[in-house]
Amino acid sequence: MKPDDSVNVLGDALAPCSTDPVTGFFRDGHCNTCDEDQGSHTVCAVMTAEFLAYSKYVGNDLSTPRPEFGFDGLKAGDQWCLCAARFLQAHDEGCAPKVNLAATHQRALEIVSLEILQQNNAHMH
Repeated sequence: MKPDDSVNVLGDALAPCSTDPVTGFFRDGHCNTCDEDQGSHTVCAVMTAEFLAYSKYVGNDLSTPRPEFGFDGLKAGDQWCLCAARFLQAHDEGCAPKVNLAATHQRALEIVSLEILQQNNAHMH
């Protein structure tokens, strides 16, 4: 099992998303994906307090530490490879996290349009 071509949504080499905490389906710090990755963990999201609260509410608690998995829990400002469908759901509900486009895998585009990703670009003011 190896990652699909590591290319981001802008057509460039996929940038790392987070190594602290270590993220990604492969736990390689990148939002790489493959056919085994059912959730398409391809969106490099920059957490916000609002999104973390929303995610916990819909049953995906990313903020509570789980030491048995070596997971400290995410805080606002942390980057994490999110399922593309979860990102889209949050966007539709008006509480999407920010997105690091350079670290978002091109296969996210199978689920989320580039336009929506760009609307949530972490590097825009």
